[in-house]
This record gives sequence, C-alpha cells and structure tokens, in this order.
Amino acid sequence: MGIVIGIDVGISTTKIVGISGGNVVSPMRIKATDPVTSLYGAFGKYLYDNKIQLTDVEHVMLTGVGSAYISKPVYGLPTDKAGEFVADGLGACHVSGKDHIIVVSMGTGTSLIRCDGDRIEHIGGIGIGGGTLQGLSRLLLKTDDIRAVSDMAVRGNVSNINLRIGDISARPLPGLPMTAVASLFGNAKSDASREDIAIGLIWTVLQSVGQSAVLASIGSSIREYVMIGNLTLLPQCRMVFPPIEKLYGVKLIIPEYAEFCTAIGAALSYFDDRYTTEAL
Repeated sequence: MGIVIGIDVGISTTKIVGISGGNVVSPMRIKATDPVTSLYGAFGKYLYDNKIQLTDVEHVMLTGVGSAYISKPVYGLPTDKAGEFVADGLGACHVSGKDHIIVVSMGTGTSLIRCDGDRIEHIGGIGIGGGTLQGLSRLLLKTDDIRAVSDMAVRGNVSNINLRIGDISARPLPGLPMTAVASLFGNAKSDASREDIAIGLIWTVLQSVGQSAVLASIGSSIREYVMIGNLTLLPQCRMVFPPIEKLYGVKLIIPEYAEFCTAIGAALSYFDDRYTTEAL
C-alpha cells in the first residue's frame, strides 16, 4: 500500500501530512495567497522534500474551509473530502491515544467535538480563537503577527490587566481561590504597556477557550480535553491552562502534532468506513 496524504486546506495556510503504516510522516505547513495555490504548493513541496513520487500516493484526503474551492482530483490522484469535525476527532484521538475526550479545535474561532469510542460529534463552539487574537491585536497593538504578540507578552504582567478574586475579596469565595480571575481586563489602566496588553489578550482568548471546553462537558464523565490548532503553539498555554486544570480537576492536553491534527484525521478517515467522505 502507498502513502495516504491528508491536507487541511485553509484560505491562506495549508497543512499536509502523510500516513503510512499508521504512522504520521513529515507534517508540513505552507502559506500562500489563496487556497488553491496553497494546496498545490504544499502538495508539490511535500512530495519533493520527502522524495515521494505520484505513483507512491495511494489516496489524497482533503478537509478544511479551503477545500470547498477544490472541485477536481489533485494531480489526477484518487481524491476525497473528509468532514472537518470528523477529521478533528480522528486526528486528536490518534495522536493523544484517548477516545473519551472533548477535542478543542482552536482555529479562527473554536469548535468543540465530543469523542466517545467510535462516536464523533460536533457539540458547538465559540467565536473566540486566533481570529479574535489577531483582530484585537490589530486594534490595540497595531500588529496581527501572533508570534510578535506572543514575544511581547513574555515581558508583560497579567496582574496589571486581569482582576483576580484577591483584588475584590478579603477571603476566597466557595470553590474559587484568591488567584482565580474575576474579570478579564478588569484591572487594565488607560496607560497599560503594550507588553501587558499583549499578555492580557492572549490570556483572554486562551482562558475563554479552556473554560468553555470544560463547561461544555458538564453532565458527562469527560474530564480530558485535547487542544489542537495553531494556538497550541503559544508558550502562554503553559501559563493559562494549569490553573483551569486545578480549578476544575480536569486535564487539558496538547499532544504531539497538535497543529496538524485535522490533516492527520483527514488521512485517517480514508481507512475507516464508518465516516462518510465525498469523492471528487
């Protein structure tokens, strides 16, 4: 059997991986000005860099919002489309080794997918994610370069931005330690530094996402959440997520290949007849 290529096609960024013998092969991301250019650029570079011939490719599986712009087989190879939420679930379960989880896909916004054994179900989401961080950074910091914002945030002090329980109460509230956030940006001053604003913005997005995931599992036995998508690359995840874990007694997991999970899941869907795909 040949290699199966999974491609998560975005509007300007495409992620591509191979699956061979159940193993993930050389994940890669490519940026371009439009989804078609991004897809074909990523595919060509992936084959070239990994010394893969077209005849070595058994199948191509597409997913992501940009895949709607692709209406014919990639380079004449057998090509199908996989549902994005199914791809999220399959990829996250594969790389985490868990199947009783909520997958938290942090993209432009955030989608929540419940995985329970063979069942993968999209349960909702929130309009807060990387797009929120970019837009607010553009307004408040005059840049939408997330890496620059993250670097800036390393030098910031979030206590200058967020209002904590300890700032408004002389003692802990039931179930809430003094360090818990009472109000995001509730302590911000008009002359806040760019560094403090940067850490405040990142904290706002990551905490909103993390707590939304936890609240989405109320009434179920799920206590593990697999975080995927580009925002998992932010080093501030290691600052924001542990307090949420401690407060709720849960685990927020960032697995290997977290940013490539959707592409991985798209490739894996080829091997599983339980999930519907669309042939091109």
